Amino acid sequence: MANVNIKPLADRVLVEPAAAEEKTASGIIIPDTAKEKPQKGSVIAVGNGKKDEPLTVQVGDSVLYGKYAGTEITVEGKEYLIMRESDIFAIV
Repeated sequence: MANVNIKPLADRVLVEPAAAEEKTASGIIIPDTAKEKPQKGSVIAVGNGKKDEPLTVQVGDSVLYGKYAGTEITVEGKEYLIMRESDIFAIV
C-alpha cells in the first residue's frame, strides 16, 4: 500500500486507480489517446464516516467506481482520486 499523509474527512475515500489496459485480449496494443479511464482501484485511506452511517469500505479493498467519479489529485507525483463512498459501486 502507498504511504500517503492524506486523511479523508467524513464519508470520503482516497483511491489509487488501477493502471489503464495496455493491450486488448487479442493482443492489440492500445495507443495512449484511445485508452479509457480505469474504473477499478484500491482504497488507500478512508474517513471516519458520517454520524449515523459508518463506512463499509476499508483500506486495501479493491473497488469499482463510476467513470467520472471523484476528484483527481496528485500527491508526490502519484495520481489519486478522492470520492464519496456513495460513488463506489462494489467491492471486488
